[in-house]
Amino acid sequence: MKFAVNDGDSVNAGDLICVLEAMKMEQPLNAHKSGTVKDIAAKIGETITSGSRICSIVD
Repeated sequence: MKFAVNDGDSVNAGDLICVLEAMKMEQPLNAHKSGTVKDIAAKIGETITSGSRICSIVD
């Protein structure tokens, strides 16, 4: 996992949040809404499971 944002950064809907790596393929994860990135829960290099919270985007 590679992050393109930091905690407290402002994002617009569609902005890149992070890139997930699965089975040697990279999958970009984009913001679903505009707001401020808060509470980044995932760490670089960490294995996560489906449905895990990566971060929050608040208004």
